[in-house]
Amino acid sequence: MSRIAIVARASTSLAMTLTTLFTIAQAEAEEARNACRADYRQFCKDTMPGGGRIAKCLADNSDKLSSACKTAMAEARASKAGGAK
Repeated sequence: MSRIAIVARASTSLAMTLTTLFTIAQAEAEEARNACRADYRQFCKDTMPGGGRIAKCLADNSDKLSSACKTAMAEARASKAGGAK
């Protein structure tokens, strides 16, 4: 097998892996948004999106959040920490 073919296969494999990881991350983010939607509306509706402000607002109100939202946020933090290795 030529070097070009090897590099092409490796590039394709890497692209597929990154696409899969991105898709998983999107699904996890969507799950967290769904789990925290009511909490966002109750505690953070006036918070301007961007720069992590909504996540900070939810964290600042963590003692008042629904159990589903708390779980989703904990899973998102664990997933983010795992990806940072």
